[in-house]
Amino acid sequence: MLGREREESFTITDLVRYLTLVIEQDGVLSQISVQGEISNFKRHARGHLYFTLKDEQSQIRAVMFAGNTRRLRFKPKDGDDVLIRGRVGVYERDGQVQLYVTSMQPRGVGDLYAAFQELKEKLEKEGLFSPLFKQPLPFFPHRVGVITSAHGAAVRDIITTIQRRNSAVNILLLPVPVQGPESPAAVAEAIRQMNDCDVDVMIVGRGGGSLEELWAFNEEVVVRSIYESKIPVVSAVGHETDTSLTDFVSDVRAATPTAAAELVTPRLDEQMYRFTTLESRLIRAQRRQLDAMQERLTHAMSRPPFRRPRTRLDQEQQRLDYLTTDLVRTVRYPILRQHHRLEHLHTRLLAQRPHARLAEMSDRWIRLTKACKGEMSRRIHEGREQWLRRLERLDAISPLKVMSRGYSLVYRRNETELVRSVKQIEPGDLIKVRLADGKLKAQVWGWEENPDGRIR
Repeated sequence: MLGREREESFTITDLVRYLTLVIEQDGVLSQISVQGEISNFKRHARGHLYFTLKDEQSQIRAVMFAGNTRRLRFKPKDGDDVLIRGRVGVYERDGQVQLYVTSMQPRGVGDLYAAFQELKEKLEKEGLFSPLFKQPLPFFPHRVGVITSAHGAAVRDIITTIQRRNSAVNILLLPVPVQGPESPAAVAEAIRQMNDCDVDVMIVGRGGGSLEELWAFNEEVVVRSIYESKIPVVSAVGHETDTSLTDFVSDVRAATPTAAAELVTPRLDEQMYRFTTLESRLIRAQRRQLDAMQERLTHAMSRPPFRRPRTRLDQEQQRLDYLTTDLVRTVRYPILRQHHRLEHLHTRLLAQRPHARLAEMSDRWIRLTKACKGEMSRRIHEGREQWLRRLERLDAISPLKVMSRGYSLVYRRNETELVRSVKQIEPGDLIKVRLADGKLKAQVWGWEENPDGRIR
């Protein structure tokens, strides 16, 4: 290996490189999961994590580079029992075998994360996270519903933020347990109750915590209750780095409870300023429109029709009389011409005596019909007589007629070949004889030929 024979000695560098090559080519060590306890934990200024992973009997150095630490959902520390994924490698400078960690999570979280992903995929396939079902937040809510714990920083942050931004907004709080076995059902029931209350929007959430502590907001019963809500829902679970299934199904996701309160509550001073600005713009627009209409009216009143309206009316009346006369002339004269033409055509039609001609043509049609029927009857009778004569001639020469006078037809056994000469038959052959009233099966015992070739 490395260009050296097996008998030659390795340098330290060659040995370390050889170990590195062997480890990198090992399928198990290139992608491995390891569980253990963190010790000697250090965070480098550039964001890398250096620590030792140990159990009761052994330990191994580990490093997690900054590019992978961004995906961490917790802050590791000495004493944490963790599950890591990564590869085994050799740090060539020290010749130390160590773990290069790509992901890390607290022990016990793995099962929860798998359940999280499974339920997320199921609900996503059902369409619960589709943007088509998202409801817009109200522009100016009068009453905000809050579903969270009655104790803790989350409820205080929400109430304080809403009152600070707009004291005119009312708050309806439905306190629920936000962790523990009874939490999912309580949160789901509170969401359903809130839909029966007179609120414009609701906030569902809690403060930060571990994945286990936030798990109530990943339960299917809570997710479906948010999906079925007729009132817009803002999800505010944990901190900005925390993600729950309620974030996907809610109409809006807020990074924190405070951010949720800011999203649903417009600042009163900002709204007043906005209303004042809109009012000023509306007044200016109305004034410009009134000025333009006044100018158009002044211009119209200065035109001759409005300065001497009676004169204009008389002129238009006279013009209407002229147009009426022209219209009558244009429409009436063509009608009169067509009427005279129609009377002329009627006179010509009467001169042609159409009724008398129709009677003559009817009589002629009757005569021709009778003549045709007589001719057809005569030809049919002649054709029938000719057909009967030909039928009698055909019957006279029919083979069956001849056979009725005592003649017969002789066939070979297969009835496909008519026997016309004794030379076609050998003694012992089977033959069939067809008579007028049936068939005979026979066997030939012998035959004689006439001297002149005629059969006797």
